Amino acid sequence: MIAGTCKALAASLLVLLATGCATKQQKSYDYSEFRAARPASILVLPPVNNSAEVIAPYGILAQATQPLAESGYYVIPVSLAAETFKQNGLSNPADIHELPVPKLREIFGADAALYMKITSYGTSYQVVQSETLVAAEARLVDLRSGKLLWQGSARASSLEQQQQNSNGLIGMLVAAVVNQIVSTTSDASYKIAGITSYRLLGAGNHNGLLYGPRSPYYQKN
Repeated sequence: MIAGTCKALAASLLVLLATGCATKQQKSYDYSEFRAARPASILVLPPVNNSAEVIAPYGILAQATQPLAESGYYVIPVSLAAETFKQNGLSNPADIHELPVPKLREIFGADAALYMKITSYGTSYQVVQSETLVAAEARLVDLRSGKLLWQGSARASSLEQQQQNSNGLIGMLVAAVVNQIVSTTSDASYKIAGITSYRLLGAGNHNGLLYGPRSPYYQKN
């Protein structure tokens, strides 16, 4: 009797946990501030790098403009922004992120600024497999009011497309070593960073950015 009761309770707990997870996943982002602000132009700030790879900010920043432009926004050229910061003695992304919002608005004239933080970037070797992982977070802040319009995160991994090796453990070990060498010599992280950028900054994704005024889907999602 006790064993049966415990099993029933365990089953009920699993159902509740599954229901809770589903509810959490389905929760939608509150876009009220975003819709009210209607930003048309975005200034992309240099990403803060919390990964161990020094090249990570370049891999993310170089691929941030396209998904934003395709989503219907005018993006301040990142090279122009970088040169402007440099001319003013600013090269550290963390320091740039601390600049007053009105000052960014005054210099660049953009409606909003995108603040990004890289949490993972690079390839790691894990006994029977190697993984190239890129993960990042972002915040969109209105430069006219200082309000947070949107925030989100995204990740992409080489393991998503990696097929199970059918040659046993030895084959998996060899494949992992080969993948590690290829990833190191060809900077596979750059490709994965591109996928992460689209997932993070492409409009239309669940809880992602809204479409901008240059998109035919503007105010339709």
